[in-house]
Amino acid sequence: MTGFESFVGVNPWTALFTFCNLLITFAVLKKFLFQPVRQMIDDRQKEVDQMYAQAAQAQQAAQTLEAEYKGRLQNIHDEQDALLREATARARQREEEIVQAARDEAQGLRAAAEADIAQARKKAVHDLKDEIGGIAVEIASKVVEREIRETDHQALIDSFIQNVGDAS
Repeated sequence: MTGFESFVGVNPWTALFTFCNLLITFAVLKKFLFQPVRQMIDDRQKEVDQMYAQAAQAQQAAQTLEAEYKGRLQNIHDEQDALLREATARARQREEEIVQAARDEAQGLRAAAEADIAQARKKAVHDLKDEIGGIAVEIASKVVEREIRETDHQALIDSFIQNVGDAS
């Protein structure tokens, strides 16, 4: 069984060389494989973290812009409402001015018409007094058939006109 023992047996020098070979392989792999892979993983992690940070910043900027646009939109709506209220108020004021002007004009026309009517009434009364005075003079001259002095005649006419004026 010596052949089998040498095949299965453990040689300390072989184990030591195998162990040293393992350490050298591990050191070489660590230097040339593990460190670059770790560096690449770290770089990739930094890129991913940076992308997440940029995405968060972009989302924050988008939310800020959204809030700003909503504020602007609200301001525009408020301004629009204010302009609409102002235009409505101006329209109502203008309407009131037009109605008041029409009322004033109608009042002026009515006052002018009343003044014209009063003037026409005075003229008609005056013309009527003159006509009645003339008729009265004719009647008086026929009744009396005598000559009356001009002052007496005028006094009779004035008295008659005064009586007619009081009666009307």
